[in-house]
Amino acid sequence: MTDHSIPKTLDGLRDLYEDNLAEHGLTSKGVGWKDEASQLLRFERLSRVIADRAQPFTVNDWGCGYGAMFTYLDAMAGASLVRYTGYDISADMLSAATARCDTRSRFILGGEVTEPADYTFVSGTFNVKLEATDAEWDAYVKRQLEIMFAQSTRGLAFNLLSSYVDWKVDKLFYADPKDFFDFCKTRLSRYVTLSHDYGLFEWTLLVTRDPQP
Repeated sequence: MTDHSIPKTLDGLRDLYEDNLAEHGLTSKGVGWKDEASQLLRFERLSRVIADRAQPFTVNDWGCGYGAMFTYLDAMAGASLVRYTGYDISADMLSAATARCDTRSRFILGGEVTEPADYTFVSGTFNVKLEATDAEWDAYVKRQLEIMFAQSTRGLAFNLLSSYVDWKVDKLFYADPKDFFDFCKTRLSRYVTLSHDYGLFEWTLLVTRDPQP
């Protein structure tokens, strides 16, 4: 992906999700998910990267939308969640998130993680590529993962649509789990866990700096 095509694609994604938010409000459909149950299942899989939920931890949520993951983590870990930083390219999404999350949260308008946290989460943010080619989007995703892991003191968790599907939508990105496992294992950390055993057409990777307990 060229430097010129990245902003164009991200502008299109911002417009898409702001249209979804305007149509569906603060719901799972507002961020492109089918229903709340599948959204919560994704959060549950991603949150497995947290080694000890009783110990204080901080979070970066890249592509945070209206802050649904803050709500999930708060319910799961309570006071152990000491700081949550949400990143999004949509000002409308961040306005909605700011209104619904408490003072442990803060929000940054932008396309890259810029500050450290214990854990970084990416839920569905890479799934839509619009007119970008698979090769362009693959390179963009991997570059962002390197940036995010560098800012993650304990671990990174992300999901992607699986290449193991019967049919594909042109504007979506379907990733080979074997390729991304190898990328994370060779470029990010020795400690990588792949989960492709739940009832959605996607997979989740957990990448940690130390072995999982």
